[in-house]
Amino acid sequence: MAKSDLIGGSIWEEYSHKVATLMDNPKHRGEITEEEANAQGLKLIVADFGAESCGDAVRLYWAVDPQTDIIKIAKFKSFGCGTAIASSDTMAELCMGKTVDEAVKITNLDVEFAMRDTPDTAAIPPQKMHCSVMAYDVIKAAAAQYKGVDAASFEDEIIVCECARVSLGTIKEVIRLNDLKTVADITRYTKAGAFCKSCIKEGGHEKREYHLESILKNVRAEMDFEQAAKEAACGTGYETAFKDMSVIQKFKEIDKILDEQIRPMLVMDGGNMEVIDVKNSGEFTDIYIRYLGACSGCASGATGTLFAIESVLQEKLDPNIRVLPL
Repeated sequence: MAKSDLIGGSIWEEYSHKVATLMDNPKHRGEITEEEANAQGLKLIVADFGAESCGDAVRLYWAVDPQTDIIKIAKFKSFGCGTAIASSDTMAELCMGKTVDEAVKITNLDVEFAMRDTPDTAAIPPQKMHCSVMAYDVIKAAAAQYKGVDAASFEDEIIVCECARVSLGTIKEVIRLNDLKTVADITRYTKAGAFCKSCIKEGGHEKREYHLESILKNVRAEMDFEQAAKEAACGTGYETAFKDMSVIQKFKEIDKILDEQIRPMLVMDGGNMEVIDVKNSGEFTDIYIRYLGACSGCASGATGTLFAIESVLQEKLDPNIRVLPL
C-alpha cells in the first residue's frame, strides 16, 4: 500500500514520515545473486516468510562473511502493503553490520521503533504491527538457514503477543507476582495486547491458540484453587499449618488470637493470662497458660473460661489444640 492508497488524512497521520518515505522509496529493496556474493567471498542466504493473516510475504537476502558471521549486505523483496515494504527495508538496515547471532535478536519492536520520527510516537497504527512481526520472523528463517538449524530453535517459549513478543510464561508469572485481575492490568505490566489486540480474546483478526482473557481466567482459577488448598490443609487460612510452625511462630500466632478475642474480656474483669509453653504431644499441641490478676483465683478458669480459650484457638489455629492451665 503506497501513500496514494491511503484514504483520509486521519489514517495517514497514524504513519511516521519515515514510514511514508520508505513505502515509496525503500533503500534496500532488490536481490543479491550468487555471483555477486561469491565475488566478494560471501555466503548467500535467501529466506522467505509469509503472513497467513494478511497474505503479505517477504524474501530476505543476506550476504554473510563466513569467517566472521557478519552480514555485509542485506536486501529484500516484499509482496504486500506499504507498511510491509517499510518494515522490511528497516529490518534489512538493522541487519547489516551485525553478526547472525546479533541479527536474530532484532525484534519487531526494534523495527517499529527504528521507523519512528520521535521516540514517543508510534510509527504505524496498532493493526499494522503484524508487518514488523513478519520482518522479525524472516530474520529467524535466514539465521536458521545459515546455521543449519530449525527456526523454532530460536524460540524457547510460546509467544502469546507477537506484537510485543510477550511469552505465555511471562504473562502467567506477571499475573501471579502482581495479583493481576484484568486484561488491562496485563497490558499495563507487559504491553501484551497494546497493539493489534488480536491476542486479547477470541475473534481477533489473527487466529491464535492463546488469548489474554483465557490465560487470566485460568491463572486466577489456579491461584484460587491453590489458596483454598492451603486453607484446607491447615484449616486456618495460614500459609503454613499451625502444627508445622516453629515454636516462635506458634507463640506469635497464639498471642495474636488471644489479644484479639480473649484478653479484652479477661481485662474487663480485672484479670489476664500469659502463655508459658507450647509443646507437641503426639497428634496434639499442648498450650500451657497461667492466669493473672482476678483470673488466677476464679473457679471458671478451669471450666467455662478454659473452654472458651481452647475453642477459639482450635477454631482459628488447629482443632488438635489443648489448653492446660498451670
